[in-house]
Amino acid sequence: MERVNQTSSVSEFILLGLSSRPGDQKPLFILFLTMYLVTITGNLLIILAIHSDPQLQTPMYFFLSFLSFTDICFTTTIVPRMLLSFLSEKTISYAGCLTQMYFIYALGNTDSCLLAVMALDRYVAICDPFHYVTTRSHHRCVLLVAFSCSLPHLHSLLHTLLLNRLTFCDNNVIHHFLCDLSPLMKLSCSSTFLNEIVIMSECSVVLVTPFLCITFSYIRILITVLKIPSAAGKRKAFSTCGSHLTVVTLFYGSIFYVYLQPLSTYTARDHIATLVYTVLTSMLNPFIYSLRNKDLKQGLRKLMGRRKSQAAPS
Repeated sequence: MERVNQTSSVSEFILLGLSSRPGDQKPLFILFLTMYLVTITGNLLIILAIHSDPQLQTPMYFFLSFLSFTDICFTTTIVPRMLLSFLSEKTISYAGCLTQMYFIYALGNTDSCLLAVMALDRYVAICDPFHYVTTRSHHRCVLLVAFSCSLPHLHSLLHTLLLNRLTFCDNNVIHHFLCDLSPLMKLSCSSTFLNEIVIMSECSVVLVTPFLCITFSYIRILITVLKIPSAAGKRKAFSTCGSHLTVVTLFYGSIFYVYLQPLSTYTARDHIATLVYTVLTSMLNPFIYSLRNKDLKQGLRKLMGRRKSQAAPS
């Protein structure tokens, strides 16, 4: 007999997914399976290229490799569950739903913190290049990554524990393709006042603080670059930031659209924005960073060249 959570009469939830029409399920399955495979392959290539090329052993690429690893984990938390729902397995256990929500928030906010760390790294490299080597030692880079990973897990644990104290009665249908705070809170038949207060305070701070760090970094970078006399110097400085700014725009634009709104206004229209920061950004990151970065493109060419030489018959 299935064990029911002590604080809830609901033992499982039903994820309606992106579409309820039977004819949409196979095309959606093929689309998201392709996107998932591209995401895994692209981010793995970025990680392998960075760790195999001595020229890429710099703080910027060190942070990028962890961002790629986080993107792999983030997408794996979401897409395989979506693929199952396309094959008619739309139910998810209560514990499974909370577990998925925990990792979505932990890994999503780790992405956010890493993007802030990368922006600060560009700020130091452009605005204070003479102290870059000392302020960005390997030990400090490791500490920054450790902080970027640990704080989001504490944040996610807080919201998971607060959600677990809610009571869910008869309605267990989630109008979403993943287990997210807002749709789950709308199903609760107990008061969500405390949850909403924490979301509006703690959650806003955790989400907005990295964005403010990025904004501060790029304002200072812009001021510094505008003082560079040569046009070539300005182009070079901006080229090192272009890829990161593109990713930041995609990631934070969609997140702010979804989460900086009242719980009551959360509707199915937010699914597209959720797909952008959970699936699309993770898939596009390798292309954005590699296509606009000649050092990384060179590292990828070296990696593919070694793979071809190893595969060639002797």
